[in-house]
Amino acid sequence: MEKDFEYQQMLAGELYLAGGILPEHKSVHGKKIAQQINQTPIADKAKLKALVKQLFGKTGKNYYVTPPVYVDYGRHVSIGENFYANMDCIFLDVNRITIGNNVMLGPRVGLYTAGHPLDSQIRNEDQLEFGLPIVIEDNVWLGANAIVLPGVTIGKNSVIGSGAVVTKDIPADSVAVGNPAKVIKTLGEAERKYWQTQKDKYLAAKEKFNSLD
Repeated sequence: MEKDFEYQQMLAGELYLAGGILPEHKSVHGKKIAQQINQTPIADKAKLKALVKQLFGKTGKNYYVTPPVYVDYGRHVSIGENFYANMDCIFLDVNRITIGNNVMLGPRVGLYTAGHPLDSQIRNEDQLEFGLPIVIEDNVWLGANAIVLPGVTIGKNSVIGSGAVVTKDIPADSVAVGNPAKVIKTLGEAERKYWQTQKDKYLAAKEKFNSLD
């Protein structure tokens, strides 16, 4: 395979010229697979799962992506076990997107690794651009319409509120909301106890309901 300077620059997070990427490294293949996913009947879960496995560079055994889904390359995305993405999610993966285990994406979440120079001449006349990797660690939930920008890491167990725009790293065990997203709460024992109580109430209600049969 011929060496590809622009493609290597892109994955290294350096400036690159998208039009100079060699045909074998272009993004069209992933877009075609995403198009197949979006045209597959929603009831055909086996085919959808197989297509997602073709689309992403790495998957676990248990995952589900609700169509429609949109990618740049697709193959630069890796997902862990128990991954779920709701409808209309966007993976703009000119650089790598690494997602851990037990991660949930709400509808229309956007993971954007792509960036453009702030200088207009370099951006428009030279047409140079760049991409920085995104990392989402284990047990993270991103609410609907949340946006994650290039170079961001979201720490494990964190929750990103709906509509948040994440421009900087988020520590583990955090709740972050707003534009730009800011941490408003650190998750800990109080939340664990509260949600355990809610779970116990649910189980009691379910047991009572089933006893009426």
